[in-house]
Amino acid sequence: MSKAFTKETDGDDDEELGLPALPSGARNYITPVGYARLRAELFTLMDDERPKVVEIVHWAASNGDRSENGDYLYGKKRLREIDRRIRFLTQRLEIAEVVDPVVHHGSDQVFFGATVTYAEASGTGRTVTILGIDEADSLQGQVSWVSPIARTLLKARQGDELKLLTPAGVVDIEVLQVSYPKAP
Repeated sequence: MSKAFTKETDGDDDEELGLPALPSGARNYITPVGYARLRAELFTLMDDERPKVVEIVHWAASNGDRSENGDYLYGKKRLREIDRRIRFLTQRLEIAEVVDPVVHHGSDQVFFGATVTYAEASGTGRTVTILGIDEADSLQGQVSWVSPIARTLLKARQGDELKLLTPAGVVDIEVLQVSYPKAP
């Protein structure tokens, strides 16, 4: 059988590996900054990257034999990756609910978008910012609103003592400070 007529699959065409799933029935909360970043990525893919790759694939296809044409094969693979990401971004943006944390500025209660400093019973202090699933970056001290620490902190107030359930057991934490970004 000729390889030119077999369907190439990399096993994960419809699923994006490593991306968090939304809890069933939950909304996709996101900040205005996160929404703008996802939207900009979507438009960059659709308006810039995809047309360039389509042009390369078209040129490579016009060269004849496609079975050993690297530009054609890798271009088609890149097109599948771009299309998968476009589908993912489109679906996430359709169900996104933009929540601006600025409206809670000055509050001492933890809501979406809050930056919370808390201390564990051992004396270790940590600061986290509660953001949407698609925008949280743990390396920047950001956690998604569905994470265990965020679920524990949500609706708590400055000075509250809470119990955080971790794989190592229950940890007592105290909310030290709650802050929100100021309006521009």
